[in-house]
Amino acid sequence: MTTTEEHAPGPTTAEIGGVGHSVKRKEDDRFIQGGGQYIEDISLPGMLHLALLRSPLPHARIVNIDASAAEQLPGVVAVVTGEALAAHDLAWMPTLSGDTQAVLATDKVRFQGQEVAGVVAESPYVAWDALELIDVEYDPLPPVIDPKQALAADAPLIRDDKEGQTDNSCYQWEAGDKAATDQAFAQADKVVSLDTHYPRSHPAPLETCGCVADLNPVTGQATIYMTSQAPHAIRTLFAMVTGLPEENIRVFSPDIGGGFGNKVPIYPGYVVATAASLLIGKPVKWIESRSENLISTGFARDFHMHADLAVKQDGTMLGLRVNMVSDNGAFYADAQPSKFRAGLFHVVTGSYDYPAAHIVTQGAYTNKAPGGVAYRCSFRITEASFLIERLVQNAAYELNMDPADFRMKNFIRPEQFPYHTPTGFVYDSGQYAAALQKALDHIGYAGMPKEKEEARKEGKLLGVGIASFTEAVGAGPSKDYDIAGLKMFDSAELRVHPTGKAILKLGTKAQGQGHETTYAQIVANELGIPASDIAVREGDTDNTPYGLGTYASRSTPTSGAAAVVIARKLREKARTIAAHMLEASEEDLEWEPGRFHVTGAPDRGVTIQDVALAAYSNYPEGTEPGLEGVHYYDPPNLTYPFGSYVVVVEVDEETGVWKVRRMVAVDDCGVRINPMIVEGQICGGLAEGFAMSSMQFMTFDEDGNCIGSNLMDYLIPTASPPPSAHRRRT
Repeated sequence: MTTTEEHAPGPTTAEIGGVGHSVKRKEDDRFIQGGGQYIEDISLPGMLHLALLRSPLPHARIVNIDASAAEQLPGVVAVVTGEALAAHDLAWMPTLSGDTQAVLATDKVRFQGQEVAGVVAESPYVAWDALELIDVEYDPLPPVIDPKQALAADAPLIRDDKEGQTDNSCYQWEAGDKAATDQAFAQADKVVSLDTHYPRSHPAPLETCGCVADLNPVTGQATIYMTSQAPHAIRTLFAMVTGLPEENIRVFSPDIGGGFGNKVPIYPGYVVATAASLLIGKPVKWIESRSENLISTGFARDFHMHADLAVKQDGTMLGLRVNMVSDNGAFYADAQPSKFRAGLFHVVTGSYDYPAAHIVTQGAYTNKAPGGVAYRCSFRITEASFLIERLVQNAAYELNMDPADFRMKNFIRPEQFPYHTPTGFVYDSGQYAAALQKALDHIGYAGMPKEKEEARKEGKLLGVGIASFTEAVGAGPSKDYDIAGLKMFDSAELRVHPTGKAILKLGTKAQGQGHETTYAQIVANELGIPASDIAVREGDTDNTPYGLGTYASRSTPTSGAAAVVIARKLREKARTIAAHMLEASEEDLEWEPGRFHVTGAPDRGVTIQDVALAAYSNYPEGTEPGLEGVHYYDPPNLTYPFGSYVVVVEVDEETGVWKVRRMVAVDDCGVRINPMIVEGQICGGLAEGFAMSSMQFMTFDEDGNCIGSNLMDYLIPTASPPPSAHRRRT
């Protein structure tokens, strides 16, 4: 991919490496030298291994489980079933959406790949061999694969375990004003409609999920090494599920080989391994296979959407109606804010100025794996953007308007901000028309008619795709945002050592985003300490402040903001100490990155390193020693990055083979802490978009078999297929 635009760094020097500098990623030194530590690398004395038996059927009653042959296999320590867990009240667990999910099935299985039993053995190979010896008798039931069929009155009931559940509906939620929208549609000259399905996909991280549970029967201390994007929240939920005292639980997430939302939920393997360690008294490791990860863990998308757009003949948008049915699988286990049952899908109004909109959503239980996640986006915003941009494009065609002109006519104008959308968001700022115009200019949009004509002479058809988006990220304000009752603030703890070096601890957890670099740059920007002198720590609940973790594009707007606030607080304390050292008043001191000096006397000053030493050795009377603190940041609003992407696609008229001729991506994400890392994130997003348009589909046959349980059937992008793109910024 091609970079086409330079950037201006921030106020700090390259040596300090603050905001705006493309500092090389600090963490990459250990990764490229094989020095990363992942769950598979953890080995404890006496450690046992867990393997899980999974259902081959999507829907069936369990008649009997005979594990006697497996128990007799040499090396097998225990076989765990749902009945055994039920004796300890652990057969079911809460989900992040307030539902319940079976840890090991007791009554029936509800999706292919559901966990039925576990084997704990002295080696992973013995554990896997023992699974083959467990005999499960099933009574097959009709599978329900389509969510619309699931909501039919005569559909087989999937969640008959839930008292009072009489159908397969798992939620109903709406946003906007129905009456105002009906009125807007009554004034329309034309209504443009669209039915579409954003198919199910899977994040497929390079590293699958796993854990090592180590419960000391003597001390009662539980240390759980886990592939978790939200270790603090998981610790709290583990305490609730297992009954273990939270102060005795330490969740430690080491290096994580990709997450993309897939490692936010609690999975049965975590609970079974922890329960086994508790009951046996030895550490237990569980690592899932690639197929297990694909068929049973958190998926993305799978929204069935209908939308109507009311327009005037001149192209003015009047109102939007959306009806969406989500396929939530066998358990409602989406990782999303509790208040918003379909995530932030109601941002579907996009970048456009509507008088009214009404969004109706409903979730359906089906015989598929549960757990919708925020996959390379905030909560379900990719699905929303896909729908509105498809609808807008179709409306332009039906009105015989240029799709770019139609968008320009209806964009929210800069003077309208802050803009209150009809579904409840408050956009802070945006220059939507400018972003699209920049993309159009760079792609050569004005010359496309001639280019199309020339291509047709060669038997090629050219098409131009346009998409403009507004995302809602940084969840979130605690008055509206929580997960499982835990408010979505986040945290930063900063200590400057006497030698002027620093350590920053946060409640988030990176899975490849470059937190060790960007967080250090934030502090470097505020205190003038070189980013290379700032250590960043995450993922250890015993040694980091409480936070809600990393997913849904929230880390920098929450923990990053917390780091800014605490760094500024320490800078103000440093000013007090510097004034004492310089025998001047605080008001007479000026700050430049890394140094205080007396106004009018720039040579009379002290560095932040000088102040750090004085904070432990020469602080003024009445001042608390040390230079450290913690801040919990509750954002006042979400943030709303935006952009426009334009792509030129060539289709061979005879063969139908298509390829991307060129692509332009224009993004406005606010302040770019590290432009190189931002560009890498955009490259990843472009690759994902290419994959979703052409190959990355998780499908099922009519019998409920998952077609996509391996990387031969579920295709993911590699280094060769994604097209190159030019990236611009506003």
